Formats: sequence, C-alpha cells, structure tokens
Amino acid sequence: MKTYTASLINALTLIFFSVWAYVASDTPSVTALIPAFFGVVITALYPLFRKSNKIAAHIVVLLTFLVIIGLTKPLSAAISANNGLALFRLSLMILTSVFSLAIYIRSFIEIRRQAANDK
Repeated sequence: MKTYTASLINALTLIFFSVWAYVASDTPSVTALIPAFFGVVITALYPLFRKSNKIAAHIVVLLTFLVIIGLTKPLSAAISANNGLALFRLSLMILTSVFSLAIYIRSFIEIRRQAANDK
C-alpha cells in the first residue's frame, strides 16, 4: 500500500469516528473532536505527501504518532467503563493509525536502503 493511501484512510477514519463519538454522546465534549482535527490536518497535507514532500511526510508521521499516544487514555477509560461502542471506535482509530505508522516506517527504511545502494 502506498504511504499516501494509508495516510488518507487514516485521516478519514479519524474524522469519521471522532465526529461520530461527538454526535452520539449524551454530553458532547470538544475533546472528542481532537482526532478529527488531526485528521483534517493530515488530509490537508495529503497533496504534498502524495508528491513526496519530505516535510509534509514527517509532519504526517508525527501527527499520527501523537494520535496513537493521545487515544490510549480514552481507550483505557472505555475499557474501564465497559463501553463497547467507544471501545470499537477508539480501537479502530488506533489500529488505522498504527497501520499507517508501520507503512510510513517501512517506506522510510526502503528509501534509506535505495539511497545506500545508489552510492
């Protein structure tokens, strides 16, 4: 899978499930939309990322990593509260982010190998 495709899938997942969590909540909090904000920024960087802009790629990787870290606390709260729907949404957002991060890292390693072989 291409890195920019993984990025777009991850961004759309973050936006959709974050907005769903906000709308479905009895007491909506703007903090539920934080992953959506990250998703919007990642989506905005998509055209640059697709054109192999290194700065955009590193920003996307950093944002994806921060999303993974930021979603661990709500995930533990969902587990403690035995909230199956929240657990599903958070797990899916984390899984797509981890998958995307793995794709990015694999791509960075591949680029380094190619650069080393070109020397």
